[in-house]
Amino acid sequence: MSASNRISAVREHIRPLKYTLTPHADKVLTPEQRAFYEENGYFLVKKLVPEVELQKYKRRFIELAEGTVPRPITMLMMKDVALTKEGAPKATGEAAVTKIQDFQDDEVLAEYFSRQEILRYVEAFTGPDIMAMHTMLINKPPNVGESGRHPLHQDLHYFPFRPADRIVCSWTAIENVTRANGCLVVLPGTHKGELLHHGYPEWESGVNKMYHGVTDLSSGKEAPRVYAEMEPGDTIFFHPLLIHGSGANRTQGYRKAISCHYASSFCEYVDVKGTLQEEIAKEVEEIAKRKAGGMEVPFQAVWQIKGRLVKGNEGTMA
Repeated sequence: MSASNRISAVREHIRPLKYTLTPHADKVLTPEQRAFYEENGYFLVKKLVPEVELQKYKRRFIELAEGTVPRPITMLMMKDVALTKEGAPKATGEAAVTKIQDFQDDEVLAEYFSRQEILRYVEAFTGPDIMAMHTMLINKPPNVGESGRHPLHQDLHYFPFRPADRIVCSWTAIENVTRANGCLVVLPGTHKGELLHHGYPEWESGVNKMYHGVTDLSSGKEAPRVYAEMEPGDTIFFHPLLIHGSGANRTQGYRKAISCHYASSFCEYVDVKGTLQEEIAKEVEEIAKRKAGGMEVPFQAVWQIKGRLVKGNEGTMA
């Protein structure tokens, strides 16, 4: 079969294309990659980000965790709940910080979400006008136990903008990511469903702030669990309705990854009052209020503050 016939056959098999955009996807995705994402809601690109850049991000994380460089006022640094319990061993620096969230104003880490090798893939899902909306560097230190897990969840739970199909996450391994140290686990095909109810799981180990999980997984019970073991630089792209999570780090080393959620700059904000997202909106607004010294910050404004245009036209999201 010729190349053109093979492409036509693949497109016929997956038609109509819903989750990737023509012609943008054709510039970077093979027909097989495009078909895989349409069916499964994710795909992996090996060694996308150079090792030298990963080491720069890792050094910056340690500098921020140790307090040797200034932290932007918009940045949120998080500790695992296990480290805050009475009698917990004292942890400092890299061992104490489990997540840096909202690094859009850090000059070093912000380079990640503007990387052209990432954006050329992102455009296949968002189109050419791209906003970086949510940034994280996630660290799983070896000293926190089972509370270092992230329950199975859908990222759209946190986002007050739509359509979901024009949102995508890039998640890049900084260090080796294995089942032993808490790799991502995904439920393929669950991106085809709806946004589900989320809440805090009842774990004896405790649950980290904002680590919500799907409360009823019956809709995804038929989906197999795929464990995404990755090498440094490997990058997984996935849909915001894909159910996924991560395990605990049961090794003596660290597990770091860096990520960004992107959206088309022509997405629209939605009112989440009276919806499944109302409770998470209240939680986010309370955190924003504390950071703003008691000033009320609406849910939509939180996202407008941290969103950054990285390519194309400004659109409706600013």
